Amino acid sequence: MARPAAGRTTVVKKSVRLGIDVPMLLVVVTLVIFGLLMVYSASWDYSIVVLDEAPIYMFTRQLMWLGVGCAFAFLFTWINYHRWQKFAIPAMGVTVLGLLGVLFSNQVINNAARTIFGGSGQPSEAAKLVIVIYLSVWLYAKREQLSDISFGLLPLGGILGILGGLILLQPDLSAATTLFILGGILFFLAGSDMRQILILLIVGLLIGWVVFRLHPTGRYRMDAYLLSFSDLTKAPVHLSRALEAIVKGGWFGVGIGRADTKLTGLPVPPTDSIFAVVGEETGIFGASALVGLYVLLLWRGLKIANQAPDGLGRLLASGLSLWLAMEALINMAVIVGLVPFAGNALPFISYGGSNLVVSLAAIGILQNIARMSSRIQEDEERTFDAVVDLRRRDGRRRLPRTRGTAGTRVRK
Repeated sequence: MARPAAGRTTVVKKSVRLGIDVPMLLVVVTLVIFGLLMVYSASWDYSIVVLDEAPIYMFTRQLMWLGVGCAFAFLFTWINYHRWQKFAIPAMGVTVLGLLGVLFSNQVINNAARTIFGGSGQPSEAAKLVIVIYLSVWLYAKREQLSDISFGLLPLGGILGILGGLILLQPDLSAATTLFILGGILFFLAGSDMRQILILLIVGLLIGWVVFRLHPTGRYRMDAYLLSFSDLTKAPVHLSRALEAIVKGGWFGVGIGRADTKLTGLPVPPTDSIFAVVGEETGIFGASALVGLYVLLLWRGLKIANQAPDGLGRLLASGLSLWLAMEALINMAVIVGLVPFAGNALPFISYGGSNLVVSLAAIGILQNIARMSSRIQEDEERTFDAVVDLRRRDGRRRLPRTRGTAGTRVRK
């Protein structure tokens, strides 16, 4: 077999890398498709009876918002996440204006004013995404000064206090609680000292206790939650009907579209109670599979964070993935009575344009961090291959000179 001529390089073809995190993409696509199926199943009766609309009204609107969310996900996948260092403050300003707009418009739906534009926009959902972005940028910029309480804990309390206070006025206790938890998690991940973390934890617990005891909505939910432990027959309607749906579902469910609890008094089955519909129609097996998908989503998000090129990428990826997983955990825990009632949506599953759009936008940012990590890895591998190839060429040139040329005797 003929050998390659001296100096000729061998071209090595590498597999084309997409750059994005494919397992996460597959998980999200599965969640979105399953979510559309469950929204259609849970909303047709609600659309007719409660909204006085066509049976597919909520389903078609969810499809519309899915298109908007996919557009944001695609856009954010290709925007370098470092650009959020410039956009974080304007995004926070727009969010505060949106929360103020909710209070001024005062469009009361289900005893709360949380929306603008005729109920089509919910700024408190956008605030969850924005707070992760803003705090990631801010904490990364102040990482060398976080040990100083005047640069760390106090400004963090001010940021969370403004947003949380505006959300509490709606009232939206679940969104405000989520906001404070996210702030504490990011503060911990940014590397703050344990003294400030302990102070933040104590103050947060005290404020939470005061809010839940003095706020009418919080006091009712906490009392109902504690009462259900002592006597399940006195549990609130939401919990009792949700547990009834899960019991009816058994291990393998009654079949998609065949649940009857959603027709006989289960509160808001397309939104807050959709996990109960999942439990009845797909059973414990299907509900457990859904939990597994969220675990996979969290795993891929934390893996992206671990491979991120810098601290900003790690904070963003960790915060976004933990936020999505926490939203899912709270929603599912409420349905089975593990935590007091909260209005958190089930990401990618519950009906609601605001939550679906911001959740898909978060996936876009996560995919961009994955792309940046992949690009840096490819650059490092290309540089390494070039160095190895250069050394190999130099070795071939030096080899004949050490042996001498044909017909020439090497003198000692």
